[in-house]
Amino acid sequence: MEERGNKTIICSVFFLDIVEYSKKSVAGQISLKERFNAFLSIAIRDVPVNDRIILDTGDGAAISFLGDISDALHAALSMRSSLLNEGVRMEPPLLVRIGVNLGPVRLVKDINGQPNIVGDGINVAQRVMGFSDPGQILVSRSYYDAVSRLSPEYAGMFHYQGSRTDKHVREHEVYAIGYPGDFTSTQRSLSKQSKYLGATGLNAVMFKLESYWDRLVHNMAKWERRGIEIYGNATRRQRMAIIGTASVVLLSLLTVLTVKLVSSPAGQPAALSSPQAKLADENTQSAANANALTDSKAQSAKTEDAANKKAASPEKKVQGVKKSSRVRTLVETTGAPAVLNLVIVPWGEVYLDGRMQGVSPPLLELQVVAGRHVLKVRNTTFPEFTKVIKVKSGEKIKIRYSFAK
Repeated sequence: MEERGNKTIICSVFFLDIVEYSKKSVAGQISLKERFNAFLSIAIRDVPVNDRIILDTGDGAAISFLGDISDALHAALSMRSSLLNEGVRMEPPLLVRIGVNLGPVRLVKDINGQPNIVGDGINVAQRVMGFSDPGQILVSRSYYDAVSRLSPEYAGMFHYQGSRTDKHVREHEVYAIGYPGDFTSTQRSLSKQSKYLGATGLNAVMFKLESYWDRLVHNMAKWERRGIEIYGNATRRQRMAIIGTASVVLLSLLTVLTVKLVSSPAGQPAALSSPQAKLADENTQSAANANALTDSKAQSAKTEDAANKKAASPEKKVQGVKKSSRVRTLVETTGAPAVLNLVIVPWGEVYLDGRMQGVSPPLLELQVVAGRHVLKVRNTTFPEFTKVIKVKSGEKIKIRYSFAK
């Protein structure tokens, strides 16, 4: 550290910010900062003290890694994993935005004589952090270019998010680990698991319906992001072609809708206006009413016979079958959550029921409600691993998988 004093160096800067920290009460701020500091200590514990400089910003922190540039990536993944595993049981919930940059900084001494950093490297890290969603990791183009060259696994973890403009009208190309909203959708899933834990009857059904709806919205948002990414990478001529095609499709839909609204339904005769036509309609309606009355009497007789047969049949057996099937259904959706222990080599993005839960490692455990689930682990270099699991309340299951070449 002393050898690097008063020098300008290139290093990776890890910037974090607690969302809506200033809006909390003093007790809430203390709770957030204590949990934040605990998670951050875990994230950087493997980095030598001489290879890092920590700055406390009040509502967050900025850390400069003077050694391996991948240290910032590992710290960011560890921090996000800790936030996901905390779930929603803590109040107030801890939501953190994360930004990483590789740039020039100058090592100086602060007013207390402690090592400090200044320069464009830390400023850009703060700007990149400001573009991220709660729980999302965004990195600058310079950091992505450097870390993606270290291994194919690192390169496959990032998704291009386009260009962002800061308040100084400076453009920043940013990359994300995961997609916007993955963390918040996981938070909503954990919240619903906690809300409907031990639910029966209608509440259990509502939990299933809301889970299916969240999955549909998540998939639609993913296709939307994919479309935006394709449009952002397209040339000017390709963009004009996309806009023209979309305009033609939209115009066609509007034309079809207008024709349907203006024209009368197919097969419907024109309205009769003469007195003779009205009299004919009344006679036809009277005949229809008479036929309907006859059909109603016949249907009533059939219903009465069916009711008599049902009364003669043993009712207790039918009720017994319905009751036992209901008990079997509720056993799968109630009770304490199950725990999945994950051992993924070398790494993989973990998806549970179509929703991303994090990157393992550092993600080691998942809490799930009892029932049937689909677990998927994705690594950009190897084929996807899929496993259907059926867990019971309080059960612990270990999932081991190695992506082999």
